[in-house]
Amino acid sequence: MMKLYTSAASPFARKVRVCLLELGLADRVEQVEVGSTPLKQSPVLTAQNPLGKIPCLLLADGTALYDSRVITRYLDDLAGGSLYPVAPELWDILTLEATADGIMDAAVMMVYETRVRPEELVFATWVESQWVRVTRALDAIEQNNIGQLSGPLNIAQIAVGSALEYLDFRHADRDWRAGRPALADWQAGFALREAMQATRPGA
Repeated sequence: MMKLYTSAASPFARKVRVCLLELGLADRVEQVEVGSTPLKQSPVLTAQNPLGKIPCLLLADGTALYDSRVITRYLDDLAGGSLYPVAPELWDILTLEATADGIMDAAVMMVYETRVRPEELVFATWVESQWVRVTRALDAIEQNNIGQLSGPLNIAQIAVGSALEYLDFRHADRDWRAGRPALADWQAGFALREAMQATRPGA
């Protein structure tokens, strides 16, 4: 059986967990909750991923796969899924996935800045610069990518859905929906998928 090192709060791990459910692979993977921050990394995790980051998928033969984009591509191939369309559409989908991952990265960095650093060392300007990255990406999706979020399920939809719910989870006070009605409407519908419901933090 494969083993997934994960965290309920991680949007990157959630991407993988949603894929497991959507692809029908959940019963083939043991999920192991691991606590890890930039300052305190789990030795169990670093033994498999030298970067000390989650998610990390340990295959039955002992091979470790990371990061989330590698893992989801592997799982889709394993299941014979269709989360990754053929070229040329593939490149648009992968770019949108990368945009969603960038939102997650900036949002996670904001959390780390206020939770890991001593209060007197928190760099508020840097935190706000991360939010600027988030808002630029959200605006781009609202203006340019709504069409790619419709139609058959793809990896970009899962990534964007995970990113938006992470913003609700950690940065609800910033109201990412303001001025983005199309994206807000899409998210409200996508959040109803069983895989999204089952992987919500606290579910």
